[in-house]
Amino acid sequence: MRRILKIILWIVLVLVILAVAVGIWKREELKRLMAVNSLFSAEKIVTNFSGMNAAFLSVDVPRGDGPVSELPKGDPITLTPQVEQWIKDRTVTALVVLKDGALVHESYYQGTNPDDLRISWSVAKSYLSALFGVLLHEGAIASIDDPVTKYAPSLKGGAYDGATIKNVLNMASGVTFDEDYLDKNSDINKMGRVLALGKSMDGFAADLKETFAKPGTDWQYVSIDTHVISMVIRGATGRDIAPLLSEKIIAPMGLEASPYYLTDGNGVAFVLGGLNLRTRDYARMGQMFLQNGMYNGKQIIPADWVAASTVPSAPTGKGEFGYGYQWWTPEDVREGEFLARGVYGQYIYINRPLGVVIATNAADRKFRDEGVRDYQIEIFRKIAEGF
Repeated sequence: MRRILKIILWIVLVLVILAVAVGIWKREELKRLMAVNSLFSAEKIVTNFSGMNAAFLSVDVPRGDGPVSELPKGDPITLTPQVEQWIKDRTVTALVVLKDGALVHESYYQGTNPDDLRISWSVAKSYLSALFGVLLHEGAIASIDDPVTKYAPSLKGGAYDGATIKNVLNMASGVTFDEDYLDKNSDINKMGRVLALGKSMDGFAADLKETFAKPGTDWQYVSIDTHVISMVIRGATGRDIAPLLSEKIIAPMGLEASPYYLTDGNGVAFVLGGLNLRTRDYARMGQMFLQNGMYNGKQIIPADWVAASTVPSAPTGKGEFGYGYQWWTPEDVREGEFLARGVYGQYIYINRPLGVVIATNAADRKFRDEGVRDYQIEIFRKIAEGF
């Protein structure tokens, strides 16, 4: 009996040692997984959104060594009571407004500050679209009508086989993907765990097999489509996204601080939502698009790509916002009005006729509530029309 007890104790000791060893070995993965599970909790969301690289793998997007592009001060605007209430209701953390290229309002909330590098979420998609437009203009990619598998052959035989680059830019790939952020078992949250555990985003995309429609026929917001665009870019150029974005867009703009991307375990940028910048630098992006791709004395984004990507071209349904090449337009589309948009209240709003750019960050856990989407546009328009 004593011998059996010793054996049991020995086995328990071995198991404890193994558990400790695995815990040490997988410490970072477990830390990131725990961060995913509490990322949007009420008590942590604001801090998390201004410090994503504390919990996730990341890579810098160098700003270059050029001077910071000027944001001249304009006549400051006074926020109306309605806008101030919107700030409270939507848990806004930053609001920057430009009028005719001049900074007319800047404010920060919830204990955040101007130097925070804030998570973009899907606003990052518009940055990747801009990079794609530059590379298309330079000839690295022949045509948006090319199949994605021409540049990303690992997608052959999967859900993306048969989709063109244009289909994917339009979120009309027809690929089945559940984008419900509130369902822990949805595809978007499975993808988050892939990121947290340091696995491969490319492998995740290649493993998707199901489609719900023929490419180009139906619109459905599928975030992994944007990752496929990054696979196309990397396949066409043989380069990673972060240095490409730095060289082609970030460094020429003269930003205040180097952005960073969250990455998977292979160092591949989380292009569909993992870009982090200062809010003033988000506003600079909006000003560049307001100016048809011209900024800091340079034509950074081809004007024809700015025009093509920011008008509705996707087969969206009634009651939906319009969608172009990873840019949005309000449902009641007005000429020269478009926006980049991310979950939990991240926006770059451009109103070209009025010369206004609005960049806002938030930690709005009720961003999906009925009427919120349209109310955001109402507020942006009131600010723009108030000059």
